[in-house]
Amino acid sequence: MKFQAIAQIGDQATARVLLVALRAHGFHPLEPREGGLPGVPNLFGPEGFILEVPEEEAEDAGVLVGDLLKDMEKPVP
Repeated sequence: MKFQAIAQIGDQATARVLLVALRAHGFHPLEPREGGLPGVPNLFGPEGFILEVPEEEAEDAGVLVGDLLKDMEKPVP
């Protein structure tokens, strides 16, 4: 199965929320890969975390992520 990047997220908390939201909406994001130490996920590199989903889900998942990011950036009244 081929995966396609749909977003690069610099904030760890935001990336975790987006991963959960994608799964909750029926998408299949690539799980974070293991990092340098055994059992410690290497969630974030120097540029942040790249969200990847199967190619056939990329278009719809990208729309969802874009909408969620817009909502998350809105100031709270």
